[in-house]
Amino acid sequence: SKDLLFHQKLCKMLGLKMATDPRWVSVVSKNLEEILVDHAFCEQKAASSAISIIVQYPQYSDLVLAMTAICQEEMQHFNMVHEKLIERGFKLGFERKDPYVNDLSVFLRRSKSNSSKKGLFVNQMLLAAIIEARSCERFKILSEQLEDEDLKIFYRSLMESEARHYTTFLHFAKKYGEGINVDERWNAILEFEASLMEKY
Repeated sequence: SKDLLFHQKLCKMLGLKMATDPRWVSVVSKNLEEILVDHAFCEQKAASSAISIIVQYPQYSDLVLAMTAICQEEMQHFNMVHEKLIERGFKLGFERKDPYVNDLSVFLRRSKSNSSKKGLFVNQMLLAAIIEARSCERFKILSEQLEDEDLKIFYRSLMESEARHYTTFLHFAKKYGEGINVDERWNAILEFEASLMEKY
């Protein structure tokens, strides 16, 4: 179908080696509160991560400017998701553990390119990039397949910003990762992420 072809094209553009299982939307539809709470905390953690990058790498002025913009945008998104929770009579609740991000972080901590300051920087950028790429792909699915029309429009509006953030993180990994084969490292994390998608 036309939607399937576009989805495959999007995954290819993002570099993702495995698409989200189509059955995931059915799970989401039956657990909207849990999904929205998880989404809200993902936005908050993305903002916190951007602040952490600013603190760790203040010498890169263009990076600081980009992370400031991302932080502001992520907190705006957090507020928007929180409003969606309230509109539906839900509450934010407490943060839940995220095995996906944890598994990616463990994989990167064990990588050989983690032994230098530049290696750490590149891994931080690539971790953020893969999370944004997968978010973009999933927002695309939600924008097309959710029965809740309001949320379909909402996720469509967020999809483009996730794609923009993904390219921003990849850009800085390559710009300030001199001496590191960023493309090779990126491909390795894409392969590992695909194995996580199979596992989950």
